[in-house]
Amino acid sequence: MSTRPFDLAGSPLFVAEGIFAAEIVEECRRRGLLAGAYALRRPRGATFVRRLARDLSEQRKAPRLLIRRGITLLRSEPAVLRRQTGLGAEAARAGEVLRRVAALLAGHPHAQP
Repeated sequence: MSTRPFDLAGSPLFVAEGIFAAEIVEECRRRGLLAGAYALRRPRGATFVRRLARDLSEQRKAPRLLIRRGITLLRSEPAVLRRQTGLGAEAARAGEVLRRVAALLAGHPHAQP
């Protein structure tokens, strides 16, 4: 694993997203930087269909391989979510995350997780 400097350039908030974002939750909490940490909880079937449609349209790999890969990811999604919540992220639906981030930007203290 590598590290590199991260500068907020005066911004009051930053958003880390992606499957590895939960990796920094504890360090951000320790440094007093954590306003919220969320792992998106989405309907697995919908995620499978969206991912498959994207990959098919981009012709990333053969359709049969994309379907097999998609099914594997579909099955592993609960474990991924458990891992992220185990690292300190809170499982939440996208709409709830957007509301909380909007409240943070507006300066509402009740937006804390």
